[in-house]
Amino acid sequence: MSTHADTHEHHHAPGLQHQFEDMKQQEESVSIGMWMFLVQEIMFFGGLFTAYLVFRSRYPMAFAAGSNHLDAFLGGLNTLVLIVSSLTMALTVYYAQKGNRNMQVILIVLTMFFGTVFLGVKAVEYTDKYNSGLIPVAGLNKKTKAGEPAAEHKAFALPFETVASAAEKKPGAPEHAYVNPHGEFQWHEYDLIQHTIDEQAKEPNVQHLTAAEKIGYFSNGKLDENKFRDKVRIFFWIYFVMTGLHALHMIVGLGLMTWLLWKAWKNTYSAEYYMPVEMSGLYWHFVDIVWIFLFPLLYLLGRHFIH
Repeated sequence: MSTHADTHEHHHAPGLQHQFEDMKQQEESVSIGMWMFLVQEIMFFGGLFTAYLVFRSRYPMAFAAGSNHLDAFLGGLNTLVLIVSSLTMALTVYYAQKGNRNMQVILIVLTMFFGTVFLGVKAVEYTDKYNSGLIPVAGLNKKTKAGEPAAEHKAFALPFETVASAAEKKPGAPEHAYVNPHGEFQWHEYDLIQHTIDEQAKEPNVQHLTAAEKIGYFSNGKLDENKFRDKVRIFFWIYFVMTGLHALHMIVGLGLMTWLLWKAWKNTYSAEYYMPVEMSGLYWHFVDIVWIFLFPLLYLLGRHFIH
């Protein structure tokens, strides 16, 4: 004689976990859990964005100087890469709903490829900062001694000239030999702040410097290069913390994609059961959106000052 348990087992939906009564209840629970996690992530990154905005509002010239040292081309390339990866992730969800195994596998592989490209570009940028002495932690920069042959500090050479590379080769631009025996943070670019100080002296009634800058950059009424360098160092602290944590989230996302790829290869997902793909897609889109905010704040704001 058939029992209620036998009937329930017979109609057990694919992917339904034992603690849920039906797929609708499971999907609602999973969706609520993911959105709670994302809200926590928003609060986490929100604190970092707040720290950035507070310091940048106090020391805009120092942050502009640091921002102008970043490669906007590579940052823009990574932005494009992540936007395309969001498209491939959205299509993965679509084909999971359709139960199309082959397209799921192809699109997950493409999403992982774009995520890997993003991390590769970040590695290029971080290597350049290491070779240039711009890692804000003492001892973690490239160490060289006076008299050693100067090594090429560029980790990546583009096949064409960018605005940044053209500026570096501008005739008459001062060159600074990289000598850093202890791996300290280094900064030698003071043209921007000196120009702003000159403009402030010409137009004392115009606000060229913030109140914090009038105190934080000077000693005995003159520009203190060490103080200005320390403020630029704050920018690079925030840059490495925010982009480093973002890269960590991208690595976690690649781990999720690897698991999804294995499950998709086994033809796990269909119109009845695709929630893991959709929730992983939400996480991936969140990571992409965070970068959409990071790119203009770190790479673009303040670049107009250089002109």
